[in-house]
Amino acid sequence: MDRPSEFNQYLFHEGKHFEAYDFMGAQVSGGGTTFTVWAPNAKYVSLVGNFNQWDSGQTPLKPVNEVGLWWVFVPGLGEYEVYKYFIVGPGDEVHHKADPYGFFSEVKPQTASVTFDLKGYAWNDQDWMRARKIFDFTRSPIAVYELNVASWRRNPDGSYYSYRQLGDELIPYVKELGYTHIELMPLMEHPFDGSWGYQVTGYFAITSRYGNPRDFMEFVDRCHQAGIGVIFDWVPSHYCKDAHGLGHFDGGCVYEKTDPVLKENLDWGTFNFDYSRNEVKSFLVSSANFFFDKFHVDGFRVDAVAYMIYKGMSTSRHDLFHHEELNTDAVEFLKELNTEVFKRHQGILMIAEESSAYPLVTKPVSVGGLGFNLKWNMGWMHDTLEYLEMDPVFRKSAHHRLTFSIAYAFSENFLLPLSHDEVVHGKKSLLDKMVGDYSEKFKGLKLLLSYMYFHPGKKLTFMGTELAQFVEWNEWEALDWHLLQYDTHRGVFEYLKALNHSYRNLPELHSIDFEYDGFKWNDVDNSQESVISFSRYDREGNALLAVLNFTPIHREQYWIRVHVPQDYEIILSSEEKSYGGMLESIGRVHSSFEAYGQHFIAMELPALSATLLKPRKGR
Repeated sequence: MDRPSEFNQYLFHEGKHFEAYDFMGAQVSGGGTTFTVWAPNAKYVSLVGNFNQWDSGQTPLKPVNEVGLWWVFVPGLGEYEVYKYFIVGPGDEVHHKADPYGFFSEVKPQTASVTFDLKGYAWNDQDWMRARKIFDFTRSPIAVYELNVASWRRNPDGSYYSYRQLGDELIPYVKELGYTHIELMPLMEHPFDGSWGYQVTGYFAITSRYGNPRDFMEFVDRCHQAGIGVIFDWVPSHYCKDAHGLGHFDGGCVYEKTDPVLKENLDWGTFNFDYSRNEVKSFLVSSANFFFDKFHVDGFRVDAVAYMIYKGMSTSRHDLFHHEELNTDAVEFLKELNTEVFKRHQGILMIAEESSAYPLVTKPVSVGGLGFNLKWNMGWMHDTLEYLEMDPVFRKSAHHRLTFSIAYAFSENFLLPLSHDEVVHGKKSLLDKMVGDYSEKFKGLKLLLSYMYFHPGKKLTFMGTELAQFVEWNEWEALDWHLLQYDTHRGVFEYLKALNHSYRNLPELHSIDFEYDGFKWNDVDNSQESVISFSRYDREGNALLAVLNFTPIHREQYWIRVHVPQDYEIILSSEEKSYGGMLESIGRVHSSFEAYGQHFIAMELPALSATLLKPRKGR
């Protein structure tokens, strides 16, 4: 009922109010609802909705101060009231805007905000939240299942799954597959499905496509009770131009820059945020804290970081800016963002989708870093996919694409992504990228997944990878679930499950991902046969041996140099029969021998295969 306090006003306009959702937007209380909006260029602001017949003269907002805050209390107004702001700009033009701080929205194609009281949900994830505070991501397995809610599954009539349906089916499915986290492509309110959620209008509103905010709270709660973390795609780089959104909010440039060159991202047809403006910083950092605070999400994948920090990243700006010209306002914003969210929410993940070579992305702000704790390893992804899309005849000349990633693997805290971006727009599905005949494509996919899980770095795969889809991802349709009735596709599903469980249960594969001590080449130079082998270590010095054959040639008695003279037994092979391969069983012991002053084991190496071995106890 009270107008914004002087303290809240001060922090907000100084760019230091990082929980502005507690007083901005529509705050439902017992006696009515308080509305507060920032419109610094407006001549007049009023509230319109069904409750006043959309009459712009009935519920005017009052100016709170001289720098753009407007406020009104509406007695008796509760939840689920549809509303917009009617704004008269400096040129007397009229704008009908959704609430930038609104907690809920009408279902598309309608665009109004909806009042919603976030209080009152009874959380049951206390054990998870306590454990999260002491979670050490550096020593823990992180295997992420990325999905687009609209196209994971659909109801028989083609309608979307609700958040509750998603919880019923996704949680046990992901748990069976062995993933530690799910990553949801953006669920902040957005008008166009084809943007996949990356062109946002509601930075505090969970999309109404699948239910209301309490439904999403329940979904996260159920994930946590099942031992699954929830990562949220978050888009602080740009926003859509739709008339009801943030663009030209009050007739002037409020959230976007005034400079016509810098205000737009012409690649995506969107507006760029103005990180130099204090109220925009309060808005964005508050948005981040909002989802950690109110929805208990466990991390963000921060989209398009390179577009934020480089002025010339957009292809349409190369003539105006050097590619490496920094947006220093964005750099400082990211440092402050990470500082503030980690201060309030211990144990969360802040993951940068950053495609450049900008240094120190995952280093602390105190030493000049951006302060993220993980970064997508786009270099590993591009090099590995390009290598596997090559005819094996030519792979010997591109061997460096397979091995170069280790040269920089420990320069940042990397996550290895096989994401949605790699299976759309004519790039083909992962399975279809693989060369060779029908059976070789499946071998190649299992080999790709093996290299990812054996290589240092946390893991991410996109939905449908486990089904070995032949077709690209289509955001308008559900996945091809029928494929699991076929043995070859079921084999990939079972193998990815085995990879996840091995990765989680074997500390050698996850406990030293970001240090040289966790990795050592056994053979890096065999370009002629396109075979690599390396060892992964845990913090007690225990080792596993990974051997990968990237040619369709079956090799008998292949010699592999080992660092310690021991017997080795196979614990996982992509060519096991249960995974669609030809080997009846595994576990065969291979004894080491000495030759040329070094120690070796000799083993059968199936074509296009990956093998994981461990030293046998007792010798």
